[in-house]
Amino acid sequence: MTITFITGANKGLGRETARRLIEYGHAVLVGARDRERGEEAAAALGARYVPIDVTDDASVAAAAADVAEHEGRIDVLINNAGVHGPVGDPGDLTAADARAVLDINVIGVVRTTTAFLPLLRRSDDPVIVNVSSGMGSLALTHDPDRPESRVVAPLYTSSKAALTMLTTQYAKGLKDIRVNAADPGYTATDLNGHSGPQTVTEGTDAIVALATEGPGAGTGRFVSRHGEIAWS
Repeated sequence: MTITFITGANKGLGRETARRLIEYGHAVLVGARDRERGEEAAAALGARYVPIDVTDDASVAAAAADVAEHEGRIDVLINNAGVHGPVGDPGDLTAADARAVLDINVIGVVRTTTAFLPLLRRSDDPVIVNVSSGMGSLALTHDPDRPESRVVAPLYTSSKAALTMLTTQYAKGLKDIRVNAADPGYTATDLNGHSGPQTVTEGTDAIVALATEGPGAGTGRFVSRHGEIAWS
């Protein structure tokens, strides 16, 4: 059975990804920092809750140790936890704002990936899916026909641009693991006040596709529900 660990899985895209992967036959580990919400989600979905705060070294190490003790490995790591940060006038940004967003959206991915690599390397077909965004694409955010071009969210966009580059570097450097990035698209979640036109199921299409590909599928790709997209 494929064992999948998902960060930020108590709601939104993470929870829906968990639900869908369980339908595919995965044993899903719901990672979340809020114990009450994490336990509720896991119970409702038929998953196991593992507490994790991706901004805290000790919490991430404890989560990896928990999985090592109970499951012994993971086959798929989905780095989904993320925050939006301030929108509007960049002149109002503070260093504290930047640290808060980057610590979850980028550094949290590094922290979690490093801690879970030994568990992934026990898999016959290890996979990492980083939940990025077209909001981090230079091409899409400069295309006036795209909704990404009409949003001013300096920290979210820059953090997702960093995450897509980080994904390519992991893909080049981790020869034994498939590492890809997913763009959910503009999906109705708490992150955007449920303003997105896509359903949460549509928003998880790319994540689920990357998590369920068979051995030999490509690495270093940026994928939306409509197919591969440019990194730029």
